[in-house]
Amino acid sequence: MKFKGLWLYCLLALGAAYLPAADQVNTSAGTVEINPIHHASFTLAANNKLIYVDPSPAALFKGKPSADLILITDIHGDHMDAGAVKEVSKTGTKIIAPASVAKTITQVQILANGEKTSWDGWTIEAIPMYNEKRGPKPGTLFHPKGRGNGYVLTYGGKRFYISGDTEGIPEMRALKNIDVAFVCMNLPYTMTVEEAAEAIRAFHPHIVYPYHYRGQDTKKLAELLKGSGIEVRLRDWYAQ
Repeated sequence: MKFKGLWLYCLLALGAAYLPAADQVNTSAGTVEINPIHHASFTLAANNKLIYVDPSPAALFKGKPSADLILITDIHGDHMDAGAVKEVSKTGTKIIAPASVAKTITQVQILANGEKTSWDGWTIEAIPMYNEKRGPKPGTLFHPKGRGNGYVLTYGGKRFYISGDTEGIPEMRALKNIDVAFVCMNLPYTMTVEEAAEAIRAFHPHIVYPYHYRGQDTKKLAELLKGSGIEVRLRDWYAQ
């Protein structure tokens, strides 16, 4: 019996090493658990339901738990990956995305900027995400206005903002009562650390996660937000 107990303890310990500990946000409807996966991909879990945001690339999602809801922000491969969607889909999985995504992943429910929908206790609002000045060449933007979605999700009285690929646009700065924000910052596609910090100060979430930050210094963002009263949660989106 002693050997069996030791074996079980070791097995659980090994399992704990490979299963990341989720961050938690308390709401009036229960706890929301947040797990970073990779780059722009993460999960939100509440009430035994699992939401994937921008699952990509497909190889990282083999064997992962199935999604109840998938949110996709845009058509670029680090946000829209049909293979990853297939890996985590099951019968009944709902997919919400802009119309641009529906051209490739045809089973989506289309949600345009400014539209809202409800799902299992969550309110989901699509908001703009776009470039104002950055693009691959003069006259062309990486992310034109209206093509992709940022999202504001409300659950149990708490509001979660997912920026998608964007600069510090007026629609971001005008956000109100955001409890948890996931804000991108990488060049040349979105914005600098300094631009991100300025935009975050403008809408002042309670908690901010820098994500989609490949090549940028997240510690610098935390320094720039010191004294703001905003909790900056630095997590490794590139461990996998």
